[in-house]
Amino acid sequence: MVNHWDLFLAPYKQAVEELKVKLRGIRAQFEMIEAHSPIEFVTGRVKPIASILDKAQKKNIPLDRLEEEMQDIAGLRIMCQFVDDIKTVVELLRQRNDFTIVEERDYITQKKESGYRSYHIVIRYPVQTIRGEKQILAEIQIRTLAMNFWATIEHSLNYKYSGRFPEDIKARLQRAAEAAYRLDEEMSKIRFEIQEAQAAFSRKQEAKGEGQ
Repeated sequence: MVNHWDLFLAPYKQAVEELKVKLRGIRAQFEMIEAHSPIEFVTGRVKPIASILDKAQKKNIPLDRLEEEMQDIAGLRIMCQFVDDIKTVVELLRQRNDFTIVEERDYITQKKESGYRSYHIVIRYPVQTIRGEKQILAEIQIRTLAMNFWATIEHSLNYKYSGRFPEDIKARLQRAAEAAYRLDEEMSKIRFEIQEAQAAFSRKQEAKGEGQ
């Protein structure tokens, strides 16, 4: 049973902050060598207590088993410009030795029935505390901007309808998911033109900054 939530959640909050710095560092390294970064931006959060309790009830997870059975108390989200960038990010994460990958779930090649697409990696991350090292579970979601837009809308509607969508809303969401995926496919076909344009724009901005 969890008696002190602040104490329980502290290592998760520490893990999220550390991982945000580390994952943003990947983007910075690509920028330093003036290469396309597969990471557009990174966000992170610790699941609110109410959401933890709600999920524990739905999944029949005893509160004294939260550390072992709830994988997304600490959550990171990596946003990519292109679908191919997701594969690159996954490979970069597999090569790291500062955490251990516990599970991978590919909802991109095997989308959910709702239309949801994303790549999930569950990791075991060591947090250094005054009482020694504590291993915690964290979930990293990797998706494109289009996938994230759809997932954010779906999450809001899911909250409104408690997961029981009217049929017309469900159908519209599925069509919207396919439209988002087609957008990603089209962007992938012109990715080199997009990257060249972005690089040219960055050079122009830098030159403008140096001239001031």
